[in-house]
Amino acid sequence: MRNPRLKGIALIACFIFLLLPLQAQSPSALLLVPEVINVYPHDAKAFTQGLIWDAGYLYESTGLWGGSSLRRVDIESGNPQQIVPLDDTYFAEGLERVGDQLIQLTWRAGEAFVYDFETFELLNSIDYEGEGWGLCYDDRYLFMSDSTSFLSVRDPISFELIFRGAVTLDGQIIPPQLLNELECVGEHIYANAWNTDYIFRIDKFTGEITAIIDASALLSADERAELDSGSVLNGIAYNPESETFFITGKKWNKIFEVVFREQ
Repeated sequence: MRNPRLKGIALIACFIFLLLPLQAQSPSALLLVPEVINVYPHDAKAFTQGLIWDAGYLYESTGLWGGSSLRRVDIESGNPQQIVPLDDTYFAEGLERVGDQLIQLTWRAGEAFVYDFETFELLNSIDYEGEGWGLCYDDRYLFMSDSTSFLSVRDPISFELIFRGAVTLDGQIIPPQLLNELECVGEHIYANAWNTDYIFRIDKFTGEITAIIDASALLSADERAELDSGSVLNGIAYNPESETFFITGKKWNKIFEVVFREQ
């Protein structure tokens, strides 16, 4: 939750209520679950908005007014090796690497920050219309979520909008405010379904949801009870060398390394 982001809750609740029967009846969407390979510590104060894996480190964008940052994180300890705080007027969102730069979205400021990948030096800022939520890169285009039912395709250099396409499940456009943190992997985009325990696997060419990942078993009931309101599943990073995913949540104290299996 974005402290608070209440608009659209009724639509989301209705959609999630329908997810299980859709999973059972849909000929196109598989039901997958995460199989845990490793568990690592995570900073329980980090309100995770964007997460990427690169060369042995996690790079994380954390949100909240007055608490937003860009981080390079040691996976074994969970400790940030480098932190760049954002001005209190910004609420940071999705994060992605393009070449030797990092691009960090902001929620409502209509501004993305461009950093040097190695030094975290702020190089530039880019203006865009609408909200910024998730961001991922497939080595050709950037894909961006923005609180709507659509994914935007953008030029990785100019950030110019190229195309917007709806995300669908069995041909039906999903409600707004579901597509959150993104990760591009091959022909698919993985998207956290905001305020839920689900991750969508989306065909990046058609926008169709091809699999629904149920991550509700990652935390125990006791662990969930200790979380603040809004500390939901968010954050997906892919390691191409091991072909595993790192997933976590806002203010979770763990990061899970997983593979996705059919239930």
